[in-house]
Amino acid sequence: MPHAYVYAAARTPFGRFGGALAEVRPDDLAAVALTGVLAQAPGLAPADVGEVVWGNANGAGEDNRNVGRMAVLLAGLPTSVPATTVNRLCGSSLDAAMIASRVVECGDAEVVVAGGVESMTRAPWVLPKPSRAYPAGNVTAVSTTLGWRLVNERMPAEWTVSLGEANEALGDRFSISRERQDEFAARSHNLAAAAWESGFYDDLVVPVPGVDLVRDEGIRAGSTADRLAGLKPSFRTDGTITAGNASPLNDGASAVLIASESAALGLDPVARIAGRGSHALDPQDFGFAPVEAADKALARAGITWADVGAVELNEAFAVQSLACVDAWLGEGMVDPEIVNAMGGAIAIGHPLGASGARILGTLAHRLQRSGERWGVAAICIGVGQALAVVLENVS
Repeated sequence: MPHAYVYAAARTPFGRFGGALAEVRPDDLAAVALTGVLAQAPGLAPADVGEVVWGNANGAGEDNRNVGRMAVLLAGLPTSVPATTVNRLCGSSLDAAMIASRVVECGDAEVVVAGGVESMTRAPWVLPKPSRAYPAGNVTAVSTTLGWRLVNERMPAEWTVSLGEANEALGDRFSISRERQDEFAARSHNLAAAAWESGFYDDLVVPVPGVDLVRDEGIRAGSTADRLAGLKPSFRTDGTITAGNASPLNDGASAVLIASESAALGLDPVARIAGRGSHALDPQDFGFAPVEAADKALARAGITWADVGAVELNEAFAVQSLACVDAWLGEGMVDPEIVNAMGGAIAIGHPLGASGARILGTLAHRLQRSGERWGVAAICIGVGQALAVVLENVS
């Protein structure tokens, strides 16, 4: 059975909510990332792409009707290139990459592009359709930008709390202070700014035509925990989570090129997809789910945390990232300094459907530059899930 390799990665800069990418449709953003990653494979004929697997968490607006297929058409690929869209909320594009790797491993295709997109700015309001014509009462438009909407009344109330409240409870459970969260957030901003200054992201990020944005829009160089300490709590009056120590709302797209070793791409593989893991638990505890997902992926790769030289953990909230790192550290598993060494989602942004492919592409690039052999990409997912992938450097 052939192995699946990451050959290339590309993404757009991530824009702020209502920021530089606000006027760009999500299907157009997806086409930019798709075109960008294919441009890195000079030997690949577009018609030889066997499948496109695309992640998207919303699907309620311009990203409806299989945005992966729309990206293929808008990117000018042959109409013979098939595509599908998957939705595992925040983990959608990492799920897409995992699916792509299985497609390659089972021999259904030699070359697959995986990726994802989200425009949280352009996510629409929706109205529930009445079961009868002309209801007498008022109808409320519901924002589809983030979180639960049109909740089924049969769901237990504790499962449907806000993402913020769920992570306030996680902070209580593990006694994670506001100070630690603000320190973690400031670190994310400063590492992301330093990574951009060093040129780390130059080969990973492609411009969006017609938009004057060359870097991730939300990074605040020079952030300090003292400055972040002045922000008000967002979910509880006496809470610890603020707009400064949680990931923001964002727009963006990302893609990775996954293929077999024998694929004719005109470039060498960067990393082998060596292990995959998924995990689920109570919906309100979703922030802690990456712990077990990563452990499963490592076990399937046949290695342990002692072998790992780089970790990309999506920073949905500082508190849940710290809870995961603390769990791994408590078992002597991971050095915190190797986690998100090029910044994380608190600074870079978290356009839901695009984040999984972003961390996977970043991880592959880190391994290639550092020479470390093994890395882990992990992401928490709303409604109580997480995914993780282990990469082996072969560059």
